[in-house]
Amino acid sequence: MPFEVLVALRFLREGRIQTLLILSGIGVGVGVIVFLSALIGGLQDSLIERTLGTQAHVVVRAPEDVVRPVSESSPGLAVAPRLERPAQRLRSIVGWAQTLDLVRSLPGVRAAAPTVAGAAFALRGLANRSVALRGVEPASFRQIIDMAPRTTAGEFRVDGTNAVLGVELASDLGVSVGDKFRLETPAGRSDVFLVAGIFDVGNKDLNERWVFVSLRSAQTLLDLSGGISTIELKVEKIFDAERAAGEIAARTGLQADSWMKLNRQLLVGLRSQSASSWMIQFFVVVAVALGIASVLVVSVVQKSREIGILKAMGTRTIQVVRIFLVQGAVLGLAGSILGSGIGAALSYFFASLATNPDGSPTFPVNLSPVLFLGAAAVATLTGLLAAVAPAERAASLDPADVIRYG
Repeated sequence: MPFEVLVALRFLREGRIQTLLILSGIGVGVGVIVFLSALIGGLQDSLIERTLGTQAHVVVRAPEDVVRPVSESSPGLAVAPRLERPAQRLRSIVGWAQTLDLVRSLPGVRAAAPTVAGAAFALRGLANRSVALRGVEPASFRQIIDMAPRTTAGEFRVDGTNAVLGVELASDLGVSVGDKFRLETPAGRSDVFLVAGIFDVGNKDLNERWVFVSLRSAQTLLDLSGGISTIELKVEKIFDAERAAGEIAARTGLQADSWMKLNRQLLVGLRSQSASSWMIQFFVVVAVALGIASVLVVSVVQKSREIGILKAMGTRTIQVVRIFLVQGAVLGLAGSILGSGIGAALSYFFASLATNPDGSPTFPVNLSPVLFLGAAAVATLTGLLAAVAPAERAASLDPADVIRYG
């Protein structure tokens, strides 16, 4: 074992009380960092899953009709043209098959699915509800939103004239699996569908409005023969969605909207949570660093005579510096191990305090090896940096003075 390590460990053993106190302080500090990181990470993951679990990361559609000038003239008067926004109509993406292949080939895109989406009415008896009709290909759409685990009755089957609708809409219409109802579009096209399944996505508005049918049925009802209105896709990293949307728009000339654009309030909330977490962790790290530095400064004062003897015996200045740097690193590393255990135990305990009706924790935590390794690295580096000033002070001691007066 290197000389510096032996001396550093001896100094730590001789000051057991101080060492235990600072280890406890570091452990609590690291435990707080691990707990907060796990809790905020879990809450963010849960929030993202609840929000993005039922929507695509990027939605590609045909560009909107442009605003056009409308001239208004009066005899003998010059009137500036008035800008009129044309009524937007459901349009198919031109050459959508080639666009779909292009989107799927882009780096970072996990999956893409063609869909048809439009307004319709669901009717059964005297019940009449406005719905959002969604035509999908089950195989490809499953990679965007997996509705199977969200289907609470029947199954997610949309072939032929089978349809799947939300639990609130089914209640409003008074239908259950195996019943029939009619879908009618504002243009007057209609067809009768069989309820193959009923889903619950945990969002009342979506449960009241979404109706899934086959892609072909939606194309017929919405007068998009052979066409699609949107391409929905998922990316590997959710925060790359805006970049992917920009690239698709630039390469295709189509309108591409990311979830970040459509959920700005959610994005602001996530960033605020992250900023708060980083600020708290920063102050905890500063407190840990001050604690380590104070202990090592006291150690320099208490061990000044031993340091003087070591230097008088030929110990080089750089070796004295290393002794205190090793002490700082050991304190940081040992404290991080203790703190990781405290943080993990606190996280699991907190997660077990309350559960949702489905058994999942109300306050989920996200504990990963990366979190523990990061905490260990931060604590060890903090210990090293905190030991720099005490190490320099120890190295500057004059051996003759400390032996004579120490």
